[in-house]
Amino acid sequence: MNGNEFGRLFRMTTYGESHGEAMGCTVSGVPAGVELSEEEIQTDLDRRKPGQSMITTSRGEPDKVSIQSGIQDGYTTGTPVGMVIQNKDARSGKYEPFITAPRPSHGDFTYSAKFGTRNWGGGGRSSARETVNWVAAGGIAKQVLDQSEHDVQIKAHVCQIGDVEAGEVTFEDMLEHSEENEVRCADPEAAEEMRDVADEYQKEGDSIGGAIYFECRGVPSGLGAPRFDSFPSRLAQAMYSIPAVNDFEYGIGREARTTRGSEYNEDWAFDDDGTPTPVGNDHGGIQGGITTGQPIYGEVSWHPPVSIPKTQKTVDWESGEEKEITVTGRHDPVLPPRAVPVVEAMLACTILDFMLLSGRINPDRLDGRPGEYDTEYHPSSPQNDPEDADTHATTIDDE
Repeated sequence: MNGNEFGRLFRMTTYGESHGEAMGCTVSGVPAGVELSEEEIQTDLDRRKPGQSMITTSRGEPDKVSIQSGIQDGYTTGTPVGMVIQNKDARSGKYEPFITAPRPSHGDFTYSAKFGTRNWGGGGRSSARETVNWVAAGGIAKQVLDQSEHDVQIKAHVCQIGDVEAGEVTFEDMLEHSEENEVRCADPEAAEEMRDVADEYQKEGDSIGGAIYFECRGVPSGLGAPRFDSFPSRLAQAMYSIPAVNDFEYGIGREARTTRGSEYNEDWAFDDDGTPTPVGNDHGGIQGGITTGQPIYGEVSWHPPVSIPKTQKTVDWESGEEKEITVTGRHDPVLPPRAVPVVEAMLACTILDFMLLSGRINPDRLDGRPGEYDTEYHPSSPQNDPEDADTHATTIDDE
């Protein structure tokens, strides 16, 4: 099975199924010398995990991350960072009716048609549970960016659920308010209405779609390349990889189809530092597939969750019967609230990958000091510490 890797230099390779023993990922391309905090990664995982509120699935997963490789004394060594997250609350019994009778609008049939088999518990590899790996990798990417000399800031919030849209919010509003409510909307009044909408659909045994707005600041100019390695093409791949995403746009997005060229074009002027800068930012911080240095922003839309308890029809290819089914279990009535950290993670992974590819961050070591070996993050020998005599290695001469 292909398609389990993302990135060029900063590359995550993931494994795991929804109801398997564990989820996990290997992240290669992490520069040496990053002070890597497992607790910071866990903070983002806690934002994504199930059971946070009444509008999320009640599956009880702690999503506790364990770093298995790639660090020494708390610092990255430049080798692949391996992480494991155990599955603790998988209940596969409710999925048995759908082994040969595919659930409507899921990947059950297409997966079986491609491989001739599948792990059916919880949707297996096609489950959105797999994004736990992405958030863990994004947690590493965020720490690399935070500890670099670049002031890159990334934030997202839920801007729409059903027909309820958030009002205009600033980047500062997103930083301050998006984590204050269960739907992760930076507009408090709209957040209350969104919660009511989610409750309404949940009570009806139904679901509803929504959208997330994102913004990235401090991303330098010159990242990306024309055509297949353009910044928006790689970013679109990241966003469309998220389960249930069916629309992505940046800048003014779909409004561009009814906008005159004379309105869309942006003049150039010098900023306070004498650097050429576009006047306006309808392009969303990207021109010609390459970043301009202005804020990158856009929206990602989700279709409604397709696991709903209403009666639906399917066919069983093993028995040859047409069936009426009810998809029971623990499912979200709306997806964007838990997807905010996923979007932020994929933004961080994409931006860092481009930063490494362009040399803005040294891909070998964060301090950018090639050839220097006596660093503050290099491990010390216990033989050189008189107070640490008990840990001294016994050599042949000592015997």
